[in-house]
Amino acid sequence: MASSREIKRRIRSVKNVAQITRAMEMVAASKMRRAQRNVLAARPYADRMRDLIGELTVRAVSGAKKGTLLEKRASVRRVGLIIVTPDRGLCGSLVTNVLRRSARFILDQRALGREVDVFVYGKKGREFASRTGYTLAGHMIKIGDSPKIEDILGVAIDAVKGFESGRYDELYMIYSEFINTLVQRAAIKQLAPVEASETSSKGRADFTYEPSQEEVLREILPRYVESQIYQAILESIASFYSAQMVAMRNATKSAKDLVKDLTLTFNKARQAAITKEVSEIASGAAALAE
Repeated sequence: MASSREIKRRIRSVKNVAQITRAMEMVAASKMRRAQRNVLAARPYADRMRDLIGELTVRAVSGAKKGTLLEKRASVRRVGLIIVTPDRGLCGSLVTNVLRRSARFILDQRALGREVDVFVYGKKGREFASRTGYTLAGHMIKIGDSPKIEDILGVAIDAVKGFESGRYDELYMIYSEFINTLVQRAAIKQLAPVEASETSSKGRADFTYEPSQEEVLREILPRYVESQIYQAILESIASFYSAQMVAMRNATKSAKDLVKDLTLTFNKARQAAITKEVSEIASGAAALAE
């Protein structure tokens, strides 16, 4: 059994760790609320963009889709994959789930005879691509907690241009979808060719587009994909702080439980030492009496 001094030192260390994890939990909770507001504020715009794309897609003639992000290639040889991850860890299994889903997607694509180029948002994703040897076509780190859409356009534009130029036949994105504070899910979304919901335009107002529906569609499709990427980044930020808050809360609870166990061990060790000293005194007194 460890000495009382060693146990006391360990108790002090665990209490210090508990204070740190408690502080990190409070910081994550504060940033999580802000990140959630950003996600909820951006969702209506992304949804309305999806509705508009669906309406234009229904009205557009098949020839208008050629040369746009709606064009489906006859054969798929190379795929672009955008991976959205945090810059930091200490968020439970969040990063692992996204990277595991990404690795599985790449292996599945290679099994079909397709090459995969990786675009990355976040330091964890960049480290993953570097460690595994995947082709890194573009990356961006240190995005911040409240990015604006213009802050993330560099990688997004490169990926979109790669599809438009014919380098990529399909474009996908993997990110952590924010469900609620306790649930975050690694999700995959196809960005190109765009598969907007082709809902019927019955009951909708018959808008007049200027200069034309086809030209508006060509201009708005890249903006639509960029908005989807921006929305995924906001979802990932909210997921990160939610997962970190829960992870730090669990770490604090575990530290407190460990302190209780160590305190019990310390009391037992101290009691054993006192009992030993009493026995030694009693034995010495008995020896003197003889």
